[in-house]
Amino acid sequence: MSFVPGQPVTAVVQRIEIQKLCQGENLILGFSIGGGIDQDPGQNPFSEDKSDKGIYVTRITPGGPAEVAGLRMGDKIMQVNGWDMTMVTHDQARKKLTNKREDVVRLLITRRSLEEVVKQSKGKSPQTVIEGHRATQGQQRTKHFHNC
Repeated sequence: MSFVPGQPVTAVVQRIEIQKLCQGENLILGFSIGGGIDQDPGQNPFSEDKSDKGIYVTRITPGGPAEVAGLRMGDKIMQVNGWDMTMVTHDQARKKLTNKREDVVRLLITRRSLEEVVKQSKGKSPQTVIEGHRATQGQQRTKHFHNC
């Protein structure tokens, strides 16, 4: 999914809530990110047209909080705890995600499979669209880990 900077974005999103895992004094999310307005979008393997400077999930720790919550490699992060992530630097995104005052991270993400459900549903009845979206989207899941 690409867009023109400064223009409104239309996207099919999913909410994902991640409870951070406490390891010593660190709070772990269990995923890594790539991208940002200060990065070379040509190096982003998830950008369809190699011009998207969004924030993408580049790695998921197996069994970690992000995987348990339903985050997937290649997901594009649109919001973190209500903050817009469509026009941020890599470091700004990292800081929003790793804020030590927050035990829970609430994301709005988009992924190709969500966009495909909408494309395939054009021309179908609203009920079919809703059922198709639920089948692909799944439920918002939260697993609680031990807090620091």
